[in-house]
Amino acid sequence: MSQEYHVVFGSGPVGLAVVESLLAKGKHIRLINRSGQADVHPSVEMMAGDATDPNFTRQAASDAAVVYNCTNAPYTDWPEIFPRLQSGVLEGAAAAGAKLVVMENLYMFGPTSGKALTEDLPYAATTRKGRTRARMTEQLFEAHQQGKVQMTIGRASDFFGPRVMQSAAGERLFRPALTGKPVQVMGNPDMPHTYTYIEDIGRALIVLGEQDPALGEAWNLPNPRTVTTRQFIRMVADEAGSSAKIQAVPKAVIRVMGLFNKLIRELDEMTYEFEEPFVVNSEKFESAFGMPATPLAEAIHQTAAWYLAH
Repeated sequence: MSQEYHVVFGSGPVGLAVVESLLAKGKHIRLINRSGQADVHPSVEMMAGDATDPNFTRQAASDAAVVYNCTNAPYTDWPEIFPRLQSGVLEGAAAAGAKLVVMENLYMFGPTSGKALTEDLPYAATTRKGRTRARMTEQLFEAHQQGKVQMTIGRASDFFGPRVMQSAAGERLFRPALTGKPVQVMGNPDMPHTYTYIEDIGRALIVLGEQDPALGEAWNLPNPRTVTTRQFIRMVADEAGSSAKIQAVPKAVIRVMGLFNKLIRELDEMTYEFEEPFVVNSEKFESAFGMPATPLAEAIHQTAAWYLAH
């Protein structure tokens, strides 16, 4: 089997973006999810299985040069399931002697009082999901330092793009904004907030898998310029010639709704990201690897075109 065999765990938007970038490079790809089914090119080998099971992940990654962990857990069960997914994928990569590229978010940092998010900030999470993420990150670095696996981490903010549905900048933002309906948002829509384009995430994770200097470090993936959420929604609405209508949901209302809805309760603890400036600095990655982000206007245009076509 080719030494350039790539194994992708997870077929959500990130996993599919990685697959598309790998296909563009002519790589051999195996995509892993629970069903063994995904809307991908016929050349992609599909495999069904449970990524929390190390016996399965060792089999799935047995001939990999690079393993990409693009898994995610149900939001309501994040702290219970996500660490097990990471452990399973890590075991598979380690057994194969493959590089491990891990997709992360920015929960481990907690509130920063508006300070830009750089890779060297301390982990100061105040939420249970943030503390879970911090522990998972620490475990990855421990595995790397102990020589168990060669790994690198890519991090992104709330992402948007084709096929992105469940995100702060997903279907619940794009569809109403493009049709002139009110967009409901958490927090203060006039705070700067970085949004990351999904196709840049896919390309950047491939770069991390290709570049040995990326190993043993975390990298904020390329981000377009940061605007406020209100400005972002206006740019989306402009793509369809509609007006941007924004409804900021008060935190008190979110908390009351959370008493009856577990998902909303889980969202409540993360609202701090939208109540203060949330600006992600990706200069480290862009300087090291020379890959800039897609300009924001172009990324929004491509995303709006996808939604309007679907």
